[in-house]
Amino acid sequence: MNHSAGSSQPPTEGTPADGRRAARLLVLLAAFVCAACGLVYELELVALGSYLLGDSVTQASVVLSVMVFAMGVGSLLAKRFTRRPATSFALVESALALVGGLSVLLLYGCFVWVGHYRTALVGVALLIGILIGAEIPLLMTLIQRIRRQEAGRAVADLFAADYVGALVGGLAFPFLLLPMLGQATGALLTGAVNAVAGAVVVLWLFPREPSPRVRVLLWGLCGAVLVVLAVAAALTGAFERAARQALYGAPIRFSTQSRYQDIVLTGAARVPPPRTASMGYPPHEVPGEGSQPAFRPAEDAAAAASLRMYLGGRLAVCGADQARYHAALVQPALVGAHARVLVLGGGDGLAAAEALREPGVREVTVVEIDPAVVHLGRTDPALTRMNRNALADPRVRVVTADAFDWLRTAARGGHRYDVVVADLPDPGLDEGRKLYTQEFYGMVHRVLAPDGRLAVHAGPVAADAFWAAEATLRSTGLRTAEYAVPADRSCDGPTDWGFILASVGTPRLRPPTSSDASPGSLDAAALRIAVTLADLRRPAHQPAPSTLLNPR
Repeated sequence: MNHSAGSSQPPTEGTPADGRRAARLLVLLAAFVCAACGLVYELELVALGSYLLGDSVTQASVVLSVMVFAMGVGSLLAKRFTRRPATSFALVESALALVGGLSVLLLYGCFVWVGHYRTALVGVALLIGILIGAEIPLLMTLIQRIRRQEAGRAVADLFAADYVGALVGGLAFPFLLLPMLGQATGALLTGAVNAVAGAVVVLWLFPREPSPRVRVLLWGLCGAVLVVLAVAAALTGAFERAARQALYGAPIRFSTQSRYQDIVLTGAARVPPPRTASMGYPPHEVPGEGSQPAFRPAEDAAAAASLRMYLGGRLAVCGADQARYHAALVQPALVGAHARVLVLGGGDGLAAAEALREPGVREVTVVEIDPAVVHLGRTDPALTRMNRNALADPRVRVVTADAFDWLRTAARGGHRYDVVVADLPDPGLDEGRKLYTQEFYGMVHRVLAPDGRLAVHAGPVAADAFWAAEATLRSTGLRTAEYAVPADRSCDGPTDWGFILASVGTPRLRPPTSSDASPGSLDAAALRIAVTLADLRRPAHQPAPSTLLNPR
């Protein structure tokens, strides 16, 4: 058989069958690795959009639909390049490694400094999808040039390698790449693997297709891509610090990526040493010369006011108004029996600290899904000052678990609480939606004592999600009282906080009688105004309750 000068087929005459089989397996291995890398790119785009914008359903729909469409376009375009499949595949993989590897940094930079994130996301997804779509036709041509076989059998082998690679990439992203390397570095490493496994393997297997000069250029291109990715990896830390500084607009004291979310603390770089549990609870004035650090209210207030904690890019704690927020959430629920308190969420310890102000509280159980948040609530100097070292108090028990899953066990175990405080993500966020459903509130109802109260923060009262949460609570047999408290505008958050107090009987909104009143405590007049503010926003038509299968 004669071959043209541009043929990429390795010599078959006189080539042992084992050699052809090994070459074919290596091409299938390249398909396996490229498929794994391609799925990682898709998941990176979905995860980044969910972190930055929320609404993971929308992000996943946009990314997957655009990429699947683009893959079809890429497959059609690849027909023009099947005459030189090895050279074309090397070029495609180098471009895909560069674009996919840098995609997270490019999109994050666009979100922070340029804007128009959705447009950039669609553009990047379209380009990555076109390049991924071009892989299969080129790989199919390469396999057939190694050894001709029935088309159906070749397609079966190629797609089997592709699907298994996608499985490995899909599992590697959440369990290895994301927790160990983070999004940016994980994408860069994936790009490097893509370049090596794709372009290099094919160029090594098919050295006769490109001319010597073109082969040198292709090797140089692959090396240049690896150098660019390595330089980007080295500069990722500086890039993230600059982006976070621009995004949050305040000195960043601490940042980390936990398994569940990005956690950032901003505020004063230096704060006084934290008080310890040995000072007693609640903290009291001590002389500055003693063996324990001095408790200086003015110093504490300055440190607290500058603190902000962001979870998943969204403001979770603002020192300037956290006292008023937690007082409004917790205090009305403490009127009545309150020996046993359950806090769902609240790993920062602030809701627990508010509950411990009230005499008669014997036990507080905090259920928080993210251990990194609990660690900060126990160790960060500014947070421990604001929560008064509540997480070190012997009456507080912290459980690291998903609130929904924990309630299922607790409800079956017969646990009962006088007060339940739901200090959870807003209902408008994906991670919070199941925590505002009939199923969730039904389990809360089962752990409430007969005269127990449930306090819920359900977002601004003007939002539909707030009134959906109120309707969902009533659908489980609880009666509700709604109230709204204006938020501090300096925190750049919502204009108000909407709260719901629920109980089996008619809830009565009254301030507690504690002598250790919080700085943000609401008196009877303030509560009446809060009720009026909520009533003014009550919709004319009651929304339907939210369920797991039909979240509102």
